[in-house]
Amino acid sequence: MKVRQNGISVGMLPTGPKNCITDVAGVKVGHVTLDYPLDQAGDDYACTGVTAILPHKGNVFKQKVTASSYVINGFGKTTGLVQVNELGQLESPIMLTNTFGVPAVTQGTLEYMLAENPEIGETTGTINIVVGECNDSYLNSIRKFPVKPEHAIEAIRDASDHQAEEGAVGAGKGMICFGYKGGIGTSSRTIGEYTIGCLVLSNFGKKEEHQTFRYSKVEGLSDTSDGSIIIVLATDAPLSDRQLLRLSKRCGIGLGRTGSHFSHGSGDIVIAFSTAHKSDHFSEESTEERIQLREDHPLMNQLFTGAAEAAEEAILNSLSQAVTTKGRAGRVVNNITFTGEE
Repeated sequence: MKVRQNGISVGMLPTGPKNCITDVAGVKVGHVTLDYPLDQAGDDYACTGVTAILPHKGNVFKQKVTASSYVINGFGKTTGLVQVNELGQLESPIMLTNTFGVPAVTQGTLEYMLAENPEIGETTGTINIVVGECNDSYLNSIRKFPVKPEHAIEAIRDASDHQAEEGAVGAGKGMICFGYKGGIGTSSRTIGEYTIGCLVLSNFGKKEEHQTFRYSKVEGLSDTSDGSIIIVLATDAPLSDRQLLRLSKRCGIGLGRTGSHFSHGSGDIVIAFSTAHKSDHFSEESTEERIQLREDHPLMNQLFTGAAEAAEEAILNSLSQAVTTKGRAGRVVNNITFTGEE
């Protein structure tokens, strides 16, 4: 269950109705979870998956959204972020998986988008696919490449605007956070008429670093690697790509509050987008009009607060929603049980 159901409240701002990234209208999330042995002995095991975040219900290539990304610590293997930051636009779903699954997920997402847009590479240009990753090799036989291109396609087709599943699902199936079972977590905040939603893929930290004070003393791991986190931030507030970059930086505050110090080997990356404005790929106009918030309006500070709070709570939800998980070589990672007591 979410940490709020255990009496743990993060921050001051109210959450959206679902306390989920899908509280931002039009945003959809889909998962494909792989959980099965790869050999008879069970030494090799598929404990991994794919998660897809769609910024709206339409054709993302034809109707691009404003976007940016921010690298807190760059020990990561993503695709597509160079162009996102150059042009300030997102034109594909945001896909999450394990480190060695990035090529297959990129291919599958590309195949899906090419089928949806036959003009790509023919009568118009190419497409920029965005994929983020974390290393799940403690539980997942990552060298066996269990993630295939069809899993990316399935995750996109599975996406809905309902309450997103959290914990050991999708790309989060094999992830470890603070020595306990981590994975997918999500949260949201409302600021006046606007909403911020955050979804994380948590896979970082040792149990001794965890700063949340209310949890049962179940056995956690101390010998995990530095790990990583991908933070996806969505909002319907009318922000430019530069303003989204500023908003992304505040997610690092929420990450730090949980106990992370952005380790040497940690890929800590934020990908942010706004649904307030959609740019038509095939427009022949030389200009376009858009509305954006003033930098000095109090709403900007509230949005900064919302980004920090939603990121922190999403990480805690990735822990509280996860279940004890068995993976390769008989390895087991326990879930953490938040008690709501000091």
